[in-house]
Amino acid sequence: MNGFRLGKLFGIDIHVDWSWFLIFILVSWSLSATFGQFRPEWTVGMRWGMAIVAALIFFASVLAHELAHSVAAQSRGVPVRNITLFMFGGVANIQREPASPAEELYITIVGPLTSLFLGAVFLVWGTGRLHTLGINISVTSVQTGAFRIVLAWLGSINIMVGLFNLIPAFPLDGGRIFRALTWAITRDLRRSTRYASWLGQAIAWTMILSGGAMLFGARIPIFGSGTFNGMWMIFIGWFLNHAAVSGYRQSLIQDILTDVPVRKVMQTQIPVIAYDLPVNDLVNRSSVELDGQTFLVTAGEEVVGMVAMNEVRKSSGSPWKSVQDIMTPVRDLDFVTPDQDAADAFDRLQRLDQRQIPVMLNNQIVGLFRRKDVVRWVQFQSELGS
Repeated sequence: MNGFRLGKLFGIDIHVDWSWFLIFILVSWSLSATFGQFRPEWTVGMRWGMAIVAALIFFASVLAHELAHSVAAQSRGVPVRNITLFMFGGVANIQREPASPAEELYITIVGPLTSLFLGAVFLVWGTGRLHTLGINISVTSVQTGAFRIVLAWLGSINIMVGLFNLIPAFPLDGGRIFRALTWAITRDLRRSTRYASWLGQAIAWTMILSGGAMLFGARIPIFGSGTFNGMWMIFIGWFLNHAAVSGYRQSLIQDILTDVPVRKVMQTQIPVIAYDLPVNDLVNRSSVELDGQTFLVTAGEEVVGMVAMNEVRKSSGSPWKSVQDIMTPVRDLDFVTPDQDAADAFDRLQRLDQRQIPVMLNNQIVGLFRRKDVVRWVQFQSELGS
């Protein structure tokens, strides 16, 4: 994982991706400039100080949004691996698809409701009132106190986050709500996911085309016009389109692999090499076709470790090294078991960011669970299903 572990809340690991720091700096810089426009009497230090405080509270609000999803999932017996804060906000790593439309609706809706609730609380605190016919989110309406200005901004941005997430573009919360409702009607999760993904892609391409029009002077209601707004709209549209396609693919893989044991997908034919074989000998006798290949390392009749061809090539400039110097011993291997659910094994493979993981039974390696074998299995099962 690119980033670091921040801590744990409600038994859930909180991670921060390195890309989060970029968006944190951009938000702080933008807020500092905005505060300078509305409060020119503030010093540079005060503007940046209040901007950093506002940005930190905002991302804490994003974390609260994801925690709401996670706690709701846990209350329904759905395990949650972690929450990651990154450039585009946050994501809760919920370990399986919901068991019913009602469960998905419950887990999903609490996120936007949390953001809207926080937005209302910040606005009431910052402005001291809510209008009868609507919420005043204008920063200029706050007349007293620097912190009230921050609270007013936090109120408006949280409401915007809540409303944005309700856009029916899968895998945003709104798209998942649409999928839950469609699922309740069709009784088919896979078909409902496909419909939600199509709607998400349609919305994303509408945003991309609208952003392109804004670049050439067109004025879009709410979003305005201009180069910056147009580029931002295109960027968000591209992100939503990518998320819709990836979300559907991930959901399809999880759906097909659920209740399928690893033994049905794993590769059992693994080449064997001796532990004392010089690395350069292996490189010299190996062909290009072995790129990405993994070997079992043996000492006599005993399997003592594993080594991948890419690790071998990295060490090819060290003629004194043998395979045992670069292999991973059996005791240190991450592994899955033959009877483990293939959906869980694939999720583990993704978390480790690896192309393959050994399958072990009674401390013996019995196969490899490989990403490319999973892809073949999913393609085959999809063709059968269609």
